[in-house]
Amino acid sequence: KLLKTLFNFKLRHICVCSIYKHMKSKENIVFLGMMGVGKTSIGFLVSKKLNLSFLDIDQLIEKELGMKISKVFETRGEKYFREIEEKITLKSLKLKKIVISLGGGAFLNKNIRDEILNNHSSYWLKLNPKILIKRLRNNSKRPIAFKLTNNELIDLTKKRSNIYSKALYKIDCDNRSKNEIVNEILNIYETNKINSKY
Repeated sequence: KLLKTLFNFKLRHICVCSIYKHMKSKENIVFLGMMGVGKTSIGFLVSKKLNLSFLDIDQLIEKELGMKISKVFETRGEKYFREIEEKITLKSLKLKKIVISLGGGAFLNKNIRDEILNNHSSYWLKLNPKILIKRLRNNSKRPIAFKLTNNELIDLTKKRSNIYSKALYKIDCDNRSKNEIVNEILNIYETNKINSKY
C-alpha cells in the first residue's frame, strides 16, 4: 500500500513537472487576428517593453519577394502567397524568445496553428467588426479586405474568429488605447512567468 502511494505521488510529481516544463517552453509570443487590428504596432510595443526581438511576417514576406503583399496577390495569386507565408512563418517560429505578428490568414493554416498552439504563447487581438471595417476602408494595402463588401467582411471576421478563438489568450481591443492593450498583455506574460517558476 505504501509503495502504491509513493508510486502515485511520484507519477503526479512527474506529470506536474512535465506541465511546467511545457509552460516554460512557450517562449515566443505570437499575435494573431484580422488584418487591421494592430498586430504589428502592438507586437512592436510589447517587444520593446520586454527587450525582445520583433518579427512581422508580412514584412518578412515582402522583403523575401521584393514586392508588397497586394502585388503578390495580384501577380502570383493567394495560393502562392500562402505557401510562402507558411514557409517563412514556420522558419521564424523556430527562433527563441521573440515576438511575432502573423498575417491575418496565417493562423488558419493548420501547420502554423498546431506549431503555435503546441509551442508558443498566442494572443488573439479581437476587435469589433464595425470598428475594423472603418480601419480597413482607409487602407488599400489589404488585398483581401479591399475587394469585399461590408457584409462580406463581417462574414469573413466571423468565420476566422472560430479559428482565432483557439489562441491561448483573447485580448479585447474595443475602445482601448495601445498602452492599455500592451499593459494587459504584459500582465498576462509576467503572471505566467512567475507561475512557471513553481
